[in-house]
Amino acid sequence: MPTLSTDDGVKLYYEETGSGTPIVFVHEFGGDHRSWEPQVRYFSRRYRCITFNARGYPPSDVPEDWERYSQARARDDIRCVLDALQIQRAHVVGLSMGGFATLHFGITYGYRALSITAAGAGYGSHPAQYRDFQAQSKKNAELINREGIAHFVETYGRGAQRVQLEIKDPRGFEEYLRQFKEHSALGAINTLLGVQCRRPSFYDLTAEMARMDVPTLIMSGDEEEPCLDTNLLMKRTIPGAALAVLPRSGHAINLEEPELFNRLLDDFFHQVEAGRYTPRDLRSTVPSIYGASGKP
Repeated sequence: MPTLSTDDGVKLYYEETGSGTPIVFVHEFGGDHRSWEPQVRYFSRRYRCITFNARGYPPSDVPEDWERYSQARARDDIRCVLDALQIQRAHVVGLSMGGFATLHFGITYGYRALSITAAGAGYGSHPAQYRDFQAQSKKNAELINREGIAHFVETYGRGAQRVQLEIKDPRGFEEYLRQFKEHSALGAINTLLGVQCRRPSFYDLTAEMARMDVPTLIMSGDEEEPCLDTNLLMKRTIPGAALAVLPRSGHAINLEEPELFNRLLDDFFHQVEAGRYTPRDLRSTVPSIYGASGKP
């Protein structure tokens, strides 16, 4: 079983498939390395694909102290994956929680990224949601501790931004639920307390995002209401950002629409690698009627 060690001594399970330019995939809270199977099967024909389980997700280590989990730690664990596998630069692709970590990686370690893709990122960032999201994350941790992971998955795992996957791909949806129930209850609790409850809002990171100089693709489903406004903020703030909104789609867009997701990602990679992906032409940057904050 292949594992690598982070700089604070946590072992992370990882898998590699294919060869060529490396892509590192970073999973969401409700997923793990298996969530990227549609992408690995496609991109490993021409790329070196790396997936890994975050700390708290067996067979990676599950540190008992929730203080060993944080947004900064999730960001640095991506760097540790690159370091351990002797990769200087890679395309880094994240979904949801993984999208947060990926964007933070781009802010701090942009020189290690060929490109950044943040899909389904932004939950709980909007000022109208931020405090409620933190409180709900704590309640979810308490629910798992009291009722167990399987009970939690049957509620959280069937949320409003998950029904789209259930409608489109019932077998895939059941597989997602089954894999989610295999997660560590302690790992989920500590991730909620250490990462979700404490991660900063993107609305407080506009200065940092404005300094990013790495090609960035933002992706979202059009029915993912908690992320849409935040994704627009990211698009308006990051100089090299493009925004793709997938129609009739919710949260797990890489599973809901794998062909479209892969095609958009593939085209983005080709533009970056050909040197054709450049910051937005200043002639097109008219002020938004809502301003950079997205507020009227």
